[in-house]
Amino acid sequence: MGSNHKTAFVKDRLDFLEKSGLYRRLRTLIAEGPTAKVDGKAVINLCSNDYLGLSQNKQVLEKAVTALQQVSQCSSRLIAGNHPKITELEYLLANHRRKESALVYPTGYAANLGVVMTIADKSATIFSDELNHASIVDACRLSGATTTIFRHNDTDHLQKLMRRSQGRKIVITEGIFSMDGDVGKLLEIQSIADHYDAITIIDDAHGDFIFGPSFSGMPAKLGVNFDIHVSSMSKGLGCFGGYVATTMPIRELLINTSRQFIYTSALPVHLCSAAISAIPIAKSGHLQKRLHWNIRYFSSAMKRVGFELGNSASQIIPIIIGREVQAVELSEELLKEGVFAQAIRYPTVKKGQARLRISLSAIHRQEHLDSAVDAFRRAGKKTCVL
Repeated sequence: MGSNHKTAFVKDRLDFLEKSGLYRRLRTLIAEGPTAKVDGKAVINLCSNDYLGLSQNKQVLEKAVTALQQVSQCSSRLIAGNHPKITELEYLLANHRRKESALVYPTGYAANLGVVMTIADKSATIFSDELNHASIVDACRLSGATTTIFRHNDTDHLQKLMRRSQGRKIVITEGIFSMDGDVGKLLEIQSIADHYDAITIIDDAHGDFIFGPSFSGMPAKLGVNFDIHVSSMSKGLGCFGGYVATTMPIRELLINTSRQFIYTSALPVHLCSAAISAIPIAKSGHLQKRLHWNIRYFSSAMKRVGFELGNSASQIIPIIIGREVQAVELSEELLKEGVFAQAIRYPTVKKGQARLRISLSAIHRQEHLDSAVDAFRRAGKKTCVL
């Protein structure tokens, strides 16, 4: 009786989430190229961030298997886990991002926490775009710095806020925003940051290996030079882990003070080998050509059907629904139609801005996209979205 009473709030919260259309559950998914089996049902997979399809590339898989001599180094890099393959990977990533150095973290989430919590403290003010990823939001909170939120991509608002601020300043934004697929105003942000002598940080997880000369990401595409680049190897590269590309002194400071680097096990060697083999394939460029064709084709088709796609300029295409319950209903109906597209709801996006987040890949063929659009048309009518 006592135990149930103590945890009664748990059921109350779950009941509230379910009634509000905010309840989430884990589905069993087995990827099969551009398709998957979701809870045993064969579907077209429109949820993966494997933008170039490299997670299932035979050459990448062979390199990972060949390198699999141990499951993990079973230690932090500063103790006994700094394998030469990690150093080789960091050299390639630094060159790729056109920076002096790079530092690999186990995940992109850890990389964002590690950077922000190292660079910012109680004496600093962080200026963060309101749509920045949850890992950035958490990092700002944990850093102890004063965090000031500027309206999404509103550089006039950013400048006004910075003008009022005293002390050390840090500006953080994204290259491609993860839920809207739109591009950060990097040129304007860099200009404002330079004027106020602010450190600039960019999370470019969704632009990396997809955009820019040599596919070096959004800063290279837009011709800006942010101080610190944070990215992920589980998106365009199709592998695993996160990394930071920056100056050598900042890298050394991260090694010496970043708790997310010091107090966790090193990225396993076979995952480093997979990323090393994936980099030249990604940078060859033929996969991006197919991806960009898919983006144009699918976006045009969905607009013709009557769906609202927001301001996406990338492979992330939000199908804006609005009501949380209706977004869930559309997602469930699509699954019956053989398409896996997850409903994205609060707190990932604002209340009343629920959407289905489509992630296109280079390995989607035209027949996959045509089938998906037809399924959206049918499901949209059944759920009264169209």
